[in-house]
Amino acid sequence: MKLLPFVAGAMLITSVVQAQTADPVVSGIVKEATENSQLRKLAHELLDVIGPRLVGSPQIKQAHEWAVDKYAGWGISAKNEQWGTWRGWERGVSHIDMVYPRVKSLEGMQLAWSPGTKGKDITAETIILPLVTDSIAFQKWLPNAKGKIVMISMNQPTGRPEYNWTEFATKESFDKIKAEKAEETKAWAERIKNTGFNAKSLALALEKAGAAAIMASNWSNGFGVNKIFGANTTKIPTVDIALEDYGLLFRLTEGGSKPKVRIKAESKELGAVPTFNTIASIKGSEKPNEYVILSAHFDSWDGGTGATDNGTGTIVMMEAMRILKSVYPNPKRTILVGHWSSEEQGLNGSRAFVEDHPEVVNNLQALFNQDNGTGRIVNISGQGFAKSETYLTRWINRIPEKYRAEIKTSFPGSPGAGGSDFASFVAAGAPGFSLSSLGWSYGNYTWHTNRDTFDKIVFDDVQSNAIVAAIMAYAASEDPERSSTEKSILPNNTRTGQPGVWPTPVKPNRKGGQ
Repeated sequence: MKLLPFVAGAMLITSVVQAQTADPVVSGIVKEATENSQLRKLAHELLDVIGPRLVGSPQIKQAHEWAVDKYAGWGISAKNEQWGTWRGWERGVSHIDMVYPRVKSLEGMQLAWSPGTKGKDITAETIILPLVTDSIAFQKWLPNAKGKIVMISMNQPTGRPEYNWTEFATKESFDKIKAEKAEETKAWAERIKNTGFNAKSLALALEKAGAAAIMASNWSNGFGVNKIFGANTTKIPTVDIALEDYGLLFRLTEGGSKPKVRIKAESKELGAVPTFNTIASIKGSEKPNEYVILSAHFDSWDGGTGATDNGTGTIVMMEAMRILKSVYPNPKRTILVGHWSSEEQGLNGSRAFVEDHPEVVNNLQALFNQDNGTGRIVNISGQGFAKSETYLTRWINRIPEKYRAEIKTSFPGSPGAGGSDFASFVAAGAPGFSLSSLGWSYGNYTWHTNRDTFDKIVFDDVQSNAIVAAIMAYAASEDPERSSTEKSILPNNTRTGQPGVWPTPVKPNRKGGQ
């Protein structure tokens, strides 16, 4: 009798393995993904040829059209669905040189939506944002900014990332540099605060005072990487300079050498332009009005080419749809893919879809979103849905051991309130799940940086993710049961002590940057 539980467990494991082995769709997905992968071709066309996909830019429009053509070539119905408009802007050439006290070409670029230099170069002396006692003192200083390039970021005490210090430094040296950095970071925050402005209003105040340009350096705490976001100025250019060159200019300025910098920044304002989501579908054969969604945001910042944020998620979902059309062309439920735009400005594309398509949201079996780099999927949370363990575990068990061995689950989990597009659906009470990946130094080296490029993709991991996404979509589509949307009782907020509250839907910004 003592052997019965063991025997039963062994039989269950054997039945799962046999089901995976015997399922021709699962084996077909793996075969198509491994023997006929289109991932490198998709990545090259999207990232190298089209490039970064800043919302409102010609490149994202080109990418939307490219995606529809790709789906059409695979026999998949697809369309671009307009949900709003955005400030149109096109990046041109950025070239930045120190021309005094010696000549040096600087590593840097204008920020997104930066005003250009109107066909002329700007040559001006650099000046450091001053240390003042209060906003009144800053107002008295402001005339000094006229005609100058104002440096608004701190000078980093080291250009070496922390892991480099951990490996080689003495404890005394490491402790010293950490304390120095903490002190200087705090002091610079106080310097900004004492002006009486925040980051946006400070740039506008300097612009109004007649500054020639704004210069910043948003270091990403790794060798050679800076975060590249958007400009706050409306008339003068804002440029980001690599840590090494910014530090050089800072020291020269602080030391009284009065360096001069020449800036050429070309850009075009395009007015309000339409912004879209690309939606593709494989219609369900038995329950066409119930839906499984594969999800990834299409837009990116444009410091690099948006390779791991979120080119990898995009090509994973495109490849999964291609594979499903090939080996599972008649799904039980309709399988959609959503390529959302303006995720980077606040999940606007997916929030618009949730608002515009209640018929999909209310009949959603599951949404699977991938948006955190190039690594293998290793974590899936139940997002606070009380019975998510039952159906997610059932679907995950359809994945061959090779591809699911590292996946950890947490149930029921907590509902995501932001971070990526699955949260737009969770807020509406629909079962949206994040397929979370291994880091591969994502936070420092590729997330929103100038180094987020094709060469950072780990294609073996991305291929694994396409297999996982395709099988999860297949399993969710075939499941005879509807997934439960019952919400769990959330624990008390650890900060306030109040009962946890489910996130509520947020309205999208449908007229961005205007």
